[in-house]
Amino acid sequence: MTPRDATPDFTAEFAAYTAQHGTPSRIECMLCDLNGVLRGKWLPGEAADKLTKGAVRLPLSTYAPNILGEEVPESGLGIVVGDPDGVLTPIPGTLKPVPWFKGAAQVLVEMNEVDGSAFPYSPRRVLQAVLDRFADRGLHPVVATELEFYVVQRRAAPDEPPKPPDPSPTAQNYCLEVLARHDEMLTEILAACAAQGLDTDTLIAEYGPGQFEINFHHTADVQAAAETAVLFRRLVRGVTDDYGLEATFMAKPYADSPGNGMHAHVSVIDDQGANVFSAESGLGPELAAALAGCIVTAPDLQAVFAPHLNSYRRFQPMSFAPSAPDWGFDNRAAGLRLPATAGPAARLEHRIAGADVNPYLMLTAVLGGMLWGLEHRPQLPPALDAPDATPAEPLTADWATAVDRLATSPIAADILGTRYRDAYVAVRRDEIMKLTSQITRLEYRTYLTRL
Repeated sequence: MTPRDATPDFTAEFAAYTAQHGTPSRIECMLCDLNGVLRGKWLPGEAADKLTKGAVRLPLSTYAPNILGEEVPESGLGIVVGDPDGVLTPIPGTLKPVPWFKGAAQVLVEMNEVDGSAFPYSPRRVLQAVLDRFADRGLHPVVATELEFYVVQRRAAPDEPPKPPDPSPTAQNYCLEVLARHDEMLTEILAACAAQGLDTDTLIAEYGPGQFEINFHHTADVQAAAETAVLFRRLVRGVTDDYGLEATFMAKPYADSPGNGMHAHVSVIDDQGANVFSAESGLGPELAAALAGCIVTAPDLQAVFAPHLNSYRRFQPMSFAPSAPDWGFDNRAAGLRLPATAGPAARLEHRIAGADVNPYLMLTAVLGGMLWGLEHRPQLPPALDAPDATPAEPLTADWATAVDRLATSPIAADILGTRYRDAYVAVRRDEIMKLTSQITRLEYRTYLTRL
């Protein structure tokens, strides 16, 4: 396991926190579930020692509810096995202030079995298993993520459609005036990132009305990169709420505007710190193999990159999002882009996932695909814009088809682990059943009086 693995030795970190910020009124213990949703409980600040004593617990099934927060018996967790508790253990380095809740602190946690053994349904541990496989080969991924999100007017009801902030141009790509118009809110978002140690790089106005993108710096701490994405989503929602607005990382909130994506830039260094993807000229063999692995494995892993019903609206023609596992040199129409092939910055950019993805599982799937390519050396097809290129088979726009493919995929079992893959599939199928069995307002409006 990583040196940053969850540990009950929380005393020194909490003492340092209180010396700087005072004793918090509460500690928000946050566990990342299968959907990338943070769940947990509040602990009084004066009771922080309970975390070091194994006295704070949650049901182990908290790792794998459906998106509605409901238990899924087919996952093998929950009341079907008595719904036993796990023990919360804090993840070192994640105790931070909560700027939008004065006096509060937050900490990411993992769960272990009551006997102290690791519980395998943690998405963080699924990611670590892939990182360990890289380390066994003397390789170490370096990643940077990008997240897109929309800011919308506060809605009166949960099923009310979103509306952009007013005023907001229809197309605002890289518009400095949009950034200036939201200067106070965006500055507070960046200040909250600094307070929580989230290593931001650039912030831009994206194409859609009220859409923004945040870029994070490259890091060899892949777990921290996933944590940063999870925490940033919560942070943005917290800050925008103070401004009477809402923020969403939903994959496709508007039918006629671009969706929200989560991109990952990935390079790989060896034990000496050299970028193994770098080549003096052309495309190096290690980068070509990793790239080909991502292409081959993408259809099997699409249900990880696109977990929800709304996710598949990004995979429609002319939807502004890559809809096929193809590649190109500095080509943003491709699912996989190569911004650089020489020097320390040689890397690939994986552009398929939506911003609604679980960041731990997204990085697991990206790195697992790269590792599969390094191990199996599949042939790399021609680049998207090469003279001899043939169009890649598009990824499916059907949710159930993607989940069914994941369910029977040996590649997914190898990357995620069979037990985790099967639990993930069970949760997704439960979500499919719950959401697609409902009759929508559109159907009533279209059919009720005509048929």
